[in-house]
Amino acid sequence: MEPIDILILSNGPGEVATWVRPVVRSLRQQFAAQARISLVLSPCPNATGREVAIAQTFPELDRIQGAAHFLPFLLTGKTAENWDWHDRGVVLFLGGDQFFSVVIGKRLGYRIVVYGEWETRWHRWVDRFGVMKPQLIDRAPAKYRDRLSVVGDLMAEVGVGCRDGIVEPVDRPVLVSASTVNQPQPPTTLIGLLPGSKAAKLTQGVPLALAIAQQIYAACPQVRFVLPVAPTLDLPTLAKFADPMFNPILADLPEGAADLAIADEQAYLKTASGLQVELVRQFPAYDTLAQCQFCLTTVGANTAELGSLAVPMIVLLPTYQLDAMRSWDGLPGLLARLPGAGKMFAKLINGWFLRRSRLLAWPNIWAGEAIVPELIGKLQPEQVALLAIDWLHHPEKLAAIRQRLRQVRGTPGAADQLVAIVTEVVAD
Repeated sequence: MEPIDILILSNGPGEVATWVRPVVRSLRQQFAAQARISLVLSPCPNATGREVAIAQTFPELDRIQGAAHFLPFLLTGKTAENWDWHDRGVVLFLGGDQFFSVVIGKRLGYRIVVYGEWETRWHRWVDRFGVMKPQLIDRAPAKYRDRLSVVGDLMAEVGVGCRDGIVEPVDRPVLVSASTVNQPQPPTTLIGLLPGSKAAKLTQGVPLALAIAQQIYAACPQVRFVLPVAPTLDLPTLAKFADPMFNPILADLPEGAADLAIADEQAYLKTASGLQVELVRQFPAYDTLAQCQFCLTTVGANTAELGSLAVPMIVLLPTYQLDAMRSWDGLPGLLARLPGAGKMFAKLINGWFLRRSRLLAWPNIWAGEAIVPELIGKLQPEQVALLAIDWLHHPEKLAAIRQRLRQVRGTPGAADQLVAIVTEVVAD
């Protein structure tokens, strides 16, 4: 067979982790050695700088170029390492600006396939679209609608191997009251902490998550806590956010202070009270997350991952520092990141955003209702812990949430259907 190139364009950590991963797996299964699969990243306001490191964990990829080299590639068609290209190929858009796929596809002479989550553009020049919902087809110009096909939600591909009872948590009774320590104890209850991966979220998220965990641990000493470490973080950097000498938020949340401890090759965040939060370095940590009774998490792609795994969650958006979040797209993001005045704009934008009534967690967005609680504001650890402890005392509430998450998480298969479109384009 004639060799082909499949060039994937993507950008942020969420797209790389939840879109690129399942698609490249399906591409490799479909094309085997016939295709050379390359990933080129474009700049993203949510980028952490380690998206390449995440992509390097995908064995299906043959070549990767980081966002720092994107503009020269867009303007000249040459990569930093001067990649060669086969005569036939496909540009596959999985995040960023859809216009980039048009420019690069036309320059290389390749067919163009775009995954459209919420919108589709440049219909005249794109060969095929795989879209999340039928409504996108209805909104497309009539003369180009035959180029659009519904493939489903790539977010629903998350943790497919961890589903359908393989490693999902069992709905078992959980005995948690400290007053019942002399009674027979159930298996260890696992709770996950997902404070984020970027400094803006970690600054508030790590102290708050640890402070809440302290409250739960005081009432339920047999509970075990795990914190999956993003591949964009090293352990010393993560630990700084629990260090009062580094993180000023701990002045308001002193119970969220902890030290990094390593024993027998296992790392922990250890508090003065003796609470140990196990740091999970396996990526992705779906097997561990699927065993959690529930998680405390910030907003973002992680809520989609937990929802897809049918893991209940309490979604936290603390506002101790209203100017901390500056990763908006478009004009708001540019204003929030301006030198000097950016702090003022960030406060105004975030204040406006928080006053709007909208759903933030992906499972709630999918369902159009609040399946899992979203807590916003200057959150008090004691109040959040009371909700968590109530869940532990009433496992039937967790079972009901888990069932609703299963209903709305979507059917896996979007990656395979998108790759089927790529296959048709290659054969055309």
